[in-house]
Amino acid sequence: RTLIVMVVMAAALRSLRALPRSMSRIKQARTRTRTPIGPLCRRRACACARRARACRRIVVLASSSSSSSQSSSQSKSAAVGVHALVFSGSWSRDDALKAIAGAAKANYDFVEIPLLSPEAVDGPMTKDLLEEHGIFATASLGLADDADISSEDNDVARRGEELLNAAVDTCASFGGKVLCGVTYSSLRKYDKPLTAKGRDNCVQALKNVAKRCSDNGMTLGLEVVNRYETNVCNTARDAATLCDDVGASNVFVHLDSYHMNIEEDSMEQAVLDAGDKLGYVHIGEAHRGYLGQGQCDLDGLFASLKKSKYSGYVAFESFSRAVVSDDLSNTLCVWRDMWEDSEDLAVSAREYIRDRFV
Repeated sequence: RTLIVMVVMAAALRSLRALPRSMSRIKQARTRTRTPIGPLCRRRACACARRARACRRIVVLASSSSSSSQSSSQSKSAAVGVHALVFSGSWSRDDALKAIAGAAKANYDFVEIPLLSPEAVDGPMTKDLLEEHGIFATASLGLADDADISSEDNDVARRGEELLNAAVDTCASFGGKVLCGVTYSSLRKYDKPLTAKGRDNCVQALKNVAKRCSDNGMTLGLEVVNRYETNVCNTARDAATLCDDVGASNVFVHLDSYHMNIEEDSMEQAVLDAGDKLGYVHIGEAHRGYLGQGQCDLDGLFASLKKSKYSGYVAFESFSRAVVSDDLSNTLCVWRDMWEDSEDLAVSAREYIRDRFV
C-alpha cells in the first residue's frame, strides 16, 4: 500500500513540475504573436490548470491515504473555499475574474458565488473562468421579502420557490453541485414567530427544490443564522429538524461560526446537534473581519469538526463596505470597513484555516 502511494505521489509531482514549462510556452507564444490567445492555446491552458488542481488533490489524497494506514482516526481532507464577496461586489466578467483568480491565487479549492439575483450571473462565462483557473464553485443566497417560502401568503411563497429554482438552474449552468444559504426564508428581522402555515409552505417548497437539485446532481443547504435575520432556523437543532421534515437525502445543515457565536450553547454542541447532516461550514469572525482578531471560539469549532471527522465544505466569509454593495451591506448590517485589502485578507484566512484544520 505504501508503494502504491509513493508511485501515485511521484506521478503527480512530475506533472506539477511540468506545469510551469507548459504555461511558459503558452505565454511565450502569445508574446511572439502579440495576439490574443487562440482557442487551442486557451484549451491547453485550461487543461494545464485542471491537471495542476487534480495533481494537488492526488498528492493530498495520497498523503491522507498514507496517514490513514498508520492511524485509523485520521479523517478525509475538507474542501476549503472563500466567499466571492471577499473580492467582488457584483458579477460582471471583470468582477468574476477578480474573485475566481483571487481565490485560486490564495490556494482555495473553490469560490462561493452569491445568487441573490440568479439572472445576473452568466453561467457559461463563469464556468469557463473556473476551468481556466482550476477551481470549482458553490452558490448561496438568501430569499427576499416578496419571495419568501416561509410566508403565509401563497403567492409570496410561490415567488420564493421560483427564485430558488432559478438559483438551482444558474448554479447548474456553471457546474456547481451545492446551493446553500438562507434558502428557507427571507433574510431579515421578523416581527413574530414562524406560523404553522408558514412552516408548511416552507417544507413543501424545500421538498420541491430538493427534487430539482437532485435532478441536477446537486445538494441543498439550510444555513443557520441568528434571530435578527430569520425566525426559522436559529440553531443547528432547528436546521436538523427542518432537514428531517423535508425528508430528502440531499438536504443538509449549513453552520456559520458568526451566527453560532450568537445563538448556540457552544461550538461543539452545535456540531453535535447537526450530526451527520452537517455538510457546509462558514468560517467568519464576530466582527466579520480577519480571523483570530475577534471573539469567536474558532479553535473550539475546528476541534469539534476534527473530532467529528468532518470532511465537507469549509468556506471563509467576510464582508466589508469597501467591496460589498450598499444594498447588501445594509441588509447584512455591515456599517464599517473591517478591511480593504481583499488579497491579504484571503491569504490570511487560508493560512489560519490551514494551520488549525485543513
